[in-house]
Amino acid sequence: MRTSDVDILIVPGWSSSGPDHWQSRWERTLKTARRVEQENWETPEREAWVGRIIESAVQSARPVVLVAHSLGVAAVAHMAKLIPKGFVSGAFLVAPVDFENSANWPEADDFALDGAASGFAPLPLDPLPFPSVLVASSSDPYCSIERATEFAAAWGSTLVEAGDAGHINGASGHGPWPEGVLRFGTFLQTLKE
Repeated sequence: MRTSDVDILIVPGWSSSGPDHWQSRWERTLKTARRVEQENWETPEREAWVGRIIESAVQSARPVVLVAHSLGVAAVAHMAKLIPKGFVSGAFLVAPVDFENSANWPEADDFALDGAASGFAPLPLDPLPFPSVLVASSSDPYCSIERATEFAAAWGSTLVEAGDAGHINGASGHGPWPEGVLRFGTFLQTLKE
C-alpha cells in the first residue's frame, strides 16, 4: 500500500502532539492523514479515547492505518480488542508508555498521569488483530527497551529499535524524523489491500 491508498489516523498521546512534533508534521504533509481528536487531551480517560479511535476508523472510506505515539499506543492496545475485525489494516506504534513502571518516570510540572485512574493500566498483552510495528528507544524515560520488547512480543509487533532517541518526540529532537517516514513507508509496503 501507499499513503494514497489508506486513511492514516494520527493517534497522539497525552496533551496531543504540538505543531513541531513529527505526528503533526505528518498530518500536514500526508494528504490522507488526519488526527483522532480527543475531547480531553490533558485528563485522558480510556473509554473516551478508545471510542474516538473506533469512531474515526469505522467512518473511514479507505483501509485504516493507525500512527500512534506514547499514550496513543496504550489507547490502540485497548482499542484492538473492541474494534470490529477488518476496520484497521495496520498500526505504526511509537514510544509506548509503561504504566507498571511509572514510578521511574521523570517528574514534570505539567505531566501527571495515573494509568489506573485513567483506565489505561494495565496495558493489554493480547496479540493485535492487525499487522503492527513498534518503534522503541533505548533511552525512553517512559518505557525501557526491555519492556517495549515485551510489548512487541505480546502484541505480535515487529520491533524496531531506534537507539538513543529519548521519547521520540519534539523534546528529543524528533520534529521532522526522516527515519520514521522511511520506516513508515516500508511498513505500508508490507500491508495487503
